[in-house]
Amino acid sequence: MIDTYSVALTTLVDAFQLKVFYASTDYASIRLTVEDVARPGLQLAGYFDHFEPMRLQVLGNVEMSYLSKLTEEERYRVFDHLFSYKCPALLIARGMQPDAACVAMAKKHNITILSTQEATSTIISAVITYLRGALAPRVTRHGVLMEVYGEGILLTGESGMGKSEAAVELLKRGHRLIADDAVEIRQISGNSLVGTAPEVIRNYVELRGIGIINVAKLFGMGAVKAENEINLVVNIVPWNNLESYDRMGLEEQYMELLGVKIPMHTIPITPGRNLAVILEVAAMNNRQRKMGYNAAMEFTEQINRNFDENMGQML
Repeated sequence: MIDTYSVALTTLVDAFQLKVFYASTDYASIRLTVEDVARPGLQLAGYFDHFEPMRLQVLGNVEMSYLSKLTEEERYRVFDHLFSYKCPALLIARGMQPDAACVAMAKKHNITILSTQEATSTIISAVITYLRGALAPRVTRHGVLMEVYGEGILLTGESGMGKSEAAVELLKRGHRLIADDAVEIRQISGNSLVGTAPEVIRNYVELRGIGIINVAKLFGMGAVKAENEINLVVNIVPWNNLESYDRMGLEEQYMELLGVKIPMHTIPITPGRNLAVILEVAAMNNRQRKMGYNAAMEFTEQINRNFDENMGQML
């Protein structure tokens, strides 16, 4: 199930230390539901075709300069029309102040006015990036997410397969924990997924027979990370003698999450297999493949070439 999210306007104000010039009566309950923001240039001139009122509206130096050239009566009319669309809020950049017409129409239509000292392009870019992460489509999956040699590895499999134990072994080897037990996965772009831990269980790992441990306190703050891109999925399964497992690495396996395909390995586990070492090798091998080197393909081509040469000598 894909969850949909929204961001409280008050949260955005706190995150970017925005000044509240005028707070609407519903200020505390306003929520942003789209990641884009808008600069209402054409709208100030009266063109409202394709206007998106759900977006945060931002006025910069250009818009404020245009408004200053209008008469007071025209400014009243412009803001009356703009605020009638019930946008979440108006944000004025570069520390500029709203004039009397803007404030009067904001009060009439109950629209919040915010201001920032940041340059227009800077605040727009920062707000879009923030909202894109906060509003990204997301799902929660059972598993463990680790950063191993810079690669985000999502461990999946049934409970009791040793995922948390492998995570602890990786922690002792200098790698970092992102999430244990539940991984919140967000799609931040068309082909990129980022995983994090729900706030309530962040930095904690459950070890059967020992209990809950706080990784940040036990291994140090360098052993944890807030979030990481998911580069590889490793599905841990019990060894089955009746199953045929890929021994060459030529089979391309993927797991699809939120419409994004992530490379996947299925690793069968038997007593005595060092899962942490296997995961380290999987991480390094995945990095090599992203850089264009495939050891399995190279080995196969080498075998085929050797076979062709021997066949040629026999003939």
